[in-house]
Amino acid sequence: MNPEIATVLPPYAQPPLNPGRIAELLRKYDRQGPRYTSYPPATQFANVEVSRYLDALADGKCQDPLSLYIHIPFCSSPCYYCGCNKIVTRNRVQVRHYLEHLRREMALLRLQSSLHQRPVTQLHLGGGTPTFLDDAELTELVHLTAHYFRLVQDENRDYAIEIDPRTVDRSRIELIRGLGFNRISLGIQDFDPQVQKAINRIQPVDMIERLVGDIRARAFGSLNFDLIYGLPKQTLKSVEDTLREVIRLAPDRISYYNYAHLPERFAAQRAIHTEDLPPPGVKLEMLTLVIRTLTDAGYLYLGMDHFVKMDDPLAIAQANGTLCRNFQGYSIHKAEDLVGLGVSSISNIHGMFVQNAAQLNTYYQALDENRLPVVKGRESTQEDVLRRDIIQQLSCYRFLDIARIEREYGIDFEEHFNLLLPELEQLERDGLLSLATPGKLFVSAEGSLLLRNICMVFDEYLRQDTPSKPTFSRVI
Repeated sequence: MNPEIATVLPPYAQPPLNPGRIAELLRKYDRQGPRYTSYPPATQFANVEVSRYLDALADGKCQDPLSLYIHIPFCSSPCYYCGCNKIVTRNRVQVRHYLEHLRREMALLRLQSSLHQRPVTQLHLGGGTPTFLDDAELTELVHLTAHYFRLVQDENRDYAIEIDPRTVDRSRIELIRGLGFNRISLGIQDFDPQVQKAINRIQPVDMIERLVGDIRARAFGSLNFDLIYGLPKQTLKSVEDTLREVIRLAPDRISYYNYAHLPERFAAQRAIHTEDLPPPGVKLEMLTLVIRTLTDAGYLYLGMDHFVKMDDPLAIAQANGTLCRNFQGYSIHKAEDLVGLGVSSISNIHGMFVQNAAQLNTYYQALDENRLPVVKGRESTQEDVLRRDIIQQLSCYRFLDIARIEREYGIDFEEHFNLLLPELEQLERDGLLSLATPGKLFVSAEGSLLLRNICMVFDEYLRQDTPSKPTFSRVI
């Protein structure tokens, strides 16, 4: 993102949403839509030649920073809400088999590209449950990564790991810090015992409190809580109680996601009774409660589910125009290229997206045949690049510098997006955005609740008439 944006950012007041508007906005704008961790969304990926991916890798400069994501799919028990690519097992042999194939994938990339020469400024272990790995396995994985890639010791690196609090203790936290991770994300979801029982994830508040103390004592640079609203058995009162505990424990970052109930896609969600889910109107009230409570407590609402303390690097990045959004959510713009390793992982190299096989047997077969396990992807067109820039700017800043877009892409905005103008004007009439200032679009406080809807206006693929439309989560 162009740092020039910092000179035109509006102040972000956070007034509470007018309760009388909730039902009206919900009826009009609650629909399915992408979360825009990429554009085009992964639902647009199709068959792609691995050679095209290797060509994209070859275009990179050897000293350009690199971001790595490693997917660990294993979990010891199912969390009913989860929509991640995961494998529930207690068979430790599977881990050994998986680590061996991760090693093969890293080795193939090293043989066929110059990635190993590029400094890895960002590293993220996700899942599944990365801490399903025991101490020796986790250590082995980090050493493997350091062997095949250029991990850095720079204090400004961003090395993060997702943690199921039930899988770690003080000694594991010490190990994780010693392995070079400086950011931790804890999967909290909710503190209410009834909700935890309904989603099959029991983790008492006092256990989390002890763990937070251990993390703070090891001087991690950042602690994130992942939470969800819209879960079974949740009420406005239970969300309020959870927020009270969250504020007391004071994580640096908070991701508060909307629960996406898609039992037709995710088998574990079939254990959730639909009648236990809060209705859409209550979910919107939960979202406004979350935003109001956390901003009153001193957190900055970045947009699209994320909150940070005012002195957090993400808040600073938003202020100086270097915030971006990718497959891990909001991020500091440290690396243009992202390489995903492991089953179902997604890479983005110079605007070319590729995804590994989502099924373990397909992933293993490709590597056993000395082939990269890439099965689909998409090369960005110039139009994709333009629309990605717009969606990035809206999702990161709730603002669009139309004049910059026209200047950098050589277009007349009104002419290029002529078909979209009626939708933008309707959003303006509904108070979700303002086009009153020439060359600029500002998203209102109400519009920030429906930011995905505003981004969806610029999504060319949502307008295409295809035989089978992809299934997304609802925006509320």
